Amino acid sequence: QVQLVQSGGGLVQAGGSLRLSCVASGTIFSTWIMGWYRQTPGKLRALVADISHENKTNYADSVKGRFTISRDNVKNTLYLQMNDLKPEDTAVYYCNLDQENSDREYFGSWGQGTQVTVSS
Repeated sequence: QVQLVQSGGGLVQAGGSLRLSCVASGTIFSTWIMGWYRQTPGKLRALVADISHENKTNYADSVKGRFTISRDNVKNTLYLQMNDLKPEDTAVYYCNLDQENSDREYFGSWGQGTQVTVSS
């Protein structure tokens, strides 16, 4: 079992910055991908950015050049640095871990979610 605990978020003015953190505890296999998703009322949860165990990153077009995903493998912590925030970035942000063990079994975990509100 993996537990993901998020921190960060809050209220910021447009153009400001925030950093989200997500600490993973439990069994982490060697094949994984971690990401940040966001969700607004009435909409599906959408990928913001992810990073793989091979350190490959992927971003939604709407955040490219403004957000940076990174991971500290020693601390088992995932980060999302969000710069030049816009009101449309307002959402609940979720941390996600998908991983595969040596038996090709897949496991997925979610953080508890954190609100990010950007005022205009």
